[in-house]
Amino acid sequence: MTSLWALPDFDAHEDVHFFTDEKTGLKAIIAIHSTHLGPAGGGCRFWHYGDEAEALTDALRLSRGMSYKNAMAGLRMGGGKGVILAPTDRDKPAELMAAFGRAVNSLGGRYVTAEDVGINVTDMTEVSRQTKFVSGLPVATGAVGGDPGPHTSLGVFLGVKAAVKRALGKESLDGIRLAIQGAGSVASGLAMHAAAEGARISIADVDAAKASKLAEQVGGSVIDPADILFLDSDVVSPNALGAVLTEESIARLKAPIVAGGANNQLATGEDGQRIHERGILYAPDYVINAGGIINVATEYLQDGGQDEVREKIAGIPVRLEQIWAESQSSGTNPAAVADLMAQRLIGRA
Repeated sequence: MTSLWALPDFDAHEDVHFFTDEKTGLKAIIAIHSTHLGPAGGGCRFWHYGDEAEALTDALRLSRGMSYKNAMAGLRMGGGKGVILAPTDRDKPAELMAAFGRAVNSLGGRYVTAEDVGINVTDMTEVSRQTKFVSGLPVATGAVGGDPGPHTSLGVFLGVKAAVKRALGKESLDGIRLAIQGAGSVASGLAMHAAAEGARISIADVDAAKASKLAEQVGGSVIDPADILFLDSDVVSPNALGAVLTEESIARLKAPIVAGGANNQLATGEDGQRIHERGILYAPDYVINAGGIINVATEYLQDGGQDEVREKIAGIPVRLEQIWAESQSSGTNPAAVADLMAQRLIGRA
C-alpha cells in the first residue's frame, strides 16, 4: 500500500483530514497545505470522483494551489481545500452540508471554507450554521462577499488582456479570437467581459445547453468540447476542470496564448516546460484566477471594501508581467517561475 507521504502530490502538507458521517452519508477530505501566512483558505468542491484516490489527489493538488494562489495575491492566508465525494446522483441535502460544517469547525480555524465547483452560496449558508470559519456568504449590495465567481472572471479577463498585450502587442481584445473551454460562472463572466470589448468567442462545454445559451448571449459560436483547445485561435482559455494541458494536448495547440481560470491546468510539472518550448505564452492558473479568493479573503479577514478588492484584482496582470519578465530573462518557464516565487513567499524556497 502506498504511503500518503509518498504520493506524488503530497507536498509536505501540514494536515490531511478524512471525515465521514454515517447519518448524512458525508465523505469528505480537507487538506491543509500551509498556514505560514495565515489560516488555510480554500473552497469546498462537491464532485463525483471515480474513486477515493482520485478525490485525495484532487484535494492535495488544489490545496497546494491555494497556498501558492493566496501567497501570490498578497493575502494573509495559507492554503487548503475541502472536497466532498458526491454520490452518483449528486444529491446534496442540507444535512450533508451541515455535517461538512461540523467537520470544518472541528479544525478550530486552521481551515476556512468557501464555494468551489458544485457548491453555491446557499450551501455555504448551511455550513455557516455550524461554523464561523466560512466565507462567500450572502451580503448586502455593495458589500464584500457573496459569490466569488464574478471576481474570478474579472481577474481572468484582465490576465487575458495582459497576455494579449505581451504576446500580440494589442491593448484591446477587439477582434481577438478567444476559445473558451467551459460555460460555468467564471467562463461566462470572462465571455461577457471579452465580448463587450469586441472579442470573437468560441465556447465548448460538456453541457451543450449551457454552451449554446452562453454563445447566444455573447454572439459566439459553439464548438465540440473535443476540439476547443485546438482551434486556430489567438487565446485558448481553459475554464473547466484541470489537467487539460498534457504532453499530447500541448503538441496540438495552435494558439500562441493559454490563459484561463481552471485550477491545475498542467497535468504534470513537465508540461510547463513543454508549453514553454513551443513558444506559447502561459498564464499560471493560480495567479490569473485569484480574483475569487481575493474577495473571499477580504470578506473573512475584514480587510477592506470593494475598492480594496478591485485594487488587489487589478494587481493580477502586474504579477503576471513580473512572472513573464523573469521567465524571459532567465529562460525558465513561467509555471516554474511562479512556483519558485510562491515557495519563497510561504517559506519553502
